[in-house]
Amino acid sequence: MRYNFDELIDRRNTACYKYDLRQKFFQNPEVIPLWVADMDFRTPDFVMEAIRKRLTHEILGYSFHTDDQYQSIIDWNYRRHQWNIQKEYIGFTPGVVPALNFAVLTFTNPGDKIIIQTPVYFPFYSVIKDHSRQLIRNPLVLKNGRYVMDLEHLKSQVDTKTKMLILCSPHNPTGNVWARDELMDLATICLQNNILIISDEIHADIVYNRNKHIPVAMLSEEIANQTITLMAPSKTFNIAGLSTSYFIASNQKLFEKMNQTVNQLHLGMCNIAGNIALEAAYRKGDDWLMQLISYLQQNIVFTKDFINNNMPLLEIIEPEATFLLWIDFRKTTLDDKTIRKLLVDDAQVGLSNGILFGKDGEGFQRINIGCPKKILEKGLQRIANALK
Repeated sequence: MRYNFDELIDRRNTACYKYDLRQKFFQNPEVIPLWVADMDFRTPDFVMEAIRKRLTHEILGYSFHTDDQYQSIIDWNYRRHQWNIQKEYIGFTPGVVPALNFAVLTFTNPGDKIIIQTPVYFPFYSVIKDHSRQLIRNPLVLKNGRYVMDLEHLKSQVDTKTKMLILCSPHNPTGNVWARDELMDLATICLQNNILIISDEIHADIVYNRNKHIPVAMLSEEIANQTITLMAPSKTFNIAGLSTSYFIASNQKLFEKMNQTVNQLHLGMCNIAGNIALEAAYRKGDDWLMQLISYLQQNIVFTKDFINNNMPLLEIIEPEATFLLWIDFRKTTLDDKTIRKLLVDDAQVGLSNGILFGKDGEGFQRINIGCPKKILEKGLQRIANALK
């Protein structure tokens, strides 16, 4: 079956964060919203059909996670990542960001130090600061158009109060897919210093060209024993509104502690629609995902060519994964406030301001290319006109 990713779907007036909150966040309800990290593509038909079928039974009482649901997760991770996991490793949470909070609460104490590699997805900052932990930045370094880890700097930041590293893999917003040697070097430092790795791998399924996502827990049994992996079908299949995710921990002591926190907060049950959607997506989603990746790759090529031909002062960081592009505006010599005004007021386009991802994001903007090409082209043309 061929899926139509060019279809234009009106998302307004559906309590849609991306569209219906434009006035709140941009003071302009007419901006083309290329910011929030969900896609403007129709949720796959096989997911919607599974939900509709379940809803023909008109009692929506308490539900539980079935063996079939666990097996769909096991099979998907093996097919996509060649990762062998077991049912006993899998626990459920109502989203990856809630899971980050659970991990911080479970495995650290107020005053403990937690490392993040910046610029990075902005909730990483709040899950540390909101619980009175110390945030330690290990800035990534931009070299020859690709971000790399500064492991010598990382080593210099570690002391006895350093208890956790939150890894973003693939990385948001830079689009990096960390290679095996990069992950191994990072994990080795964590092992040597007894630092727990919490690995956010929500973007693992959308990877381009010859890049290969490697779950950090796959590197070795020793590393797996010191890692909790967070995953979800939400980015892959555009079902973030169903608030369904899971964590994987082969170390049963870590698993039980994490699961205890989730259960104490009564947040492990998730919801019927989310459970149904996850299983349907993972059982039937391979072909849809292949077509999605192909379409996104075309959007990336289009965006690169358009910027090169029309906005030569801008530079795209070549994405290895995700439907998010990190664009360098620094050669324009405009400050962030001016860039935002130009984008919102003049171009009427809503992007994610790089400074949201930390001070290392200053001078950058993140654009979501997970939309029909027609919308992307219109947004890029507006930006080009405003820059001129």
